[in-house]
Amino acid sequence: MRIVLYEPEIPPNTGNIARLCAATGTPLHLIEPLGFKIDDKHLKRAGLDYWPNVQLSVHPHWAAFEAAVPMTRLVLTSARGGTNLHEFTFLPGDAIVLGPETRGLPDFLHDLTPHRVRIPTTDKVRSLNLSTAAGILLYEALRQTGGLADL
Repeated sequence: MRIVLYEPEIPPNTGNIARLCAATGTPLHLIEPLGFKIDDKHLKRAGLDYWPNVQLSVHPHWAAFEAAVPMTRLVLTSARGGTNLHEFTFLPGDAIVLGPETRGLPDFLHDLTPHRVRIPTTDKVRSLNLSTAAGILLYEALRQTGGLADL
């Protein structure tokens, strides 16, 4: 599995996701532009002292990410559409792509793959926090693919 954050905007969310990736041995890819500096104190505080254990790659744009990372499959996340998490089948090596907190993933990414997953919620909220969603998605993907046994 891989976690891919497309143009993340909020440092504590990215820091929390970095800690999640350190805890699971999951590579983390950040696609620029970022809404913060990579040395941001809030980013570092959220990731605590786990940053040395994060397999972090920063890419200047989506095309650089595609060129650098061989994919088996892109799995996009969406609060508004896609297959419910409990009905979606993850595959080993999937790249779980989450969009910027304020606007979600752009249309050009949706044109690249039919694989979309959503976390069901009541109609009382628009979406979950990005780092919460990343944790739910990653642990379900690892559960389905047997990756939790390696932890």
